[in-house]
Amino acid sequence: MSLVRWDPFANLDDMFARMPSLLGRWPRLSGDGEGATEWAPTVDISETDAEYLLKAQLPAVKKEDVHITFDDGMLTISGERKQEKEEKGEKFHRIESLHGSFSRSFSLPDAIDATNIRAEGKDGVITVHVPKSKTEARKPTEIKIQ
Repeated sequence: MSLVRWDPFANLDDMFARMPSLLGRWPRLSGDGEGATEWAPTVDISETDAEYLLKAQLPAVKKEDVHITFDDGMLTISGERKQEKEEKGEKFHRIESLHGSFSRSFSLPDAIDATNIRAEGKDGVITVHVPKSKTEARKPTEIKIQ
């Protein structure tokens, strides 16, 4: 028999992620015992006639520390925000910014051009362009009963 630490608030993050909220995604304490916080960037998703746009808010994260993958219909944005080191003569009194690894995954529709997905970073925002594929509108097909 193994002991499992009970976290009564573990499912709150999923609940708030499913509904629109002014509070955004809630950071959670990780189970490593060091007080580290799990976090995830906020992402705005929009659509034009030609593409879907995902805009991830990643202030203080270098482009080199962000990885974007597409596999089996899932687009994943992951990476790490590194904690600033104290400089000589500088002493932090309060740190409210979250740091550590993050990962967000999004299910994409079938009618996309996966080979031409591209991303760009500017001013702390990573924008992922997911072009729609050129498919004709399908008409219903009547099937004869034999």
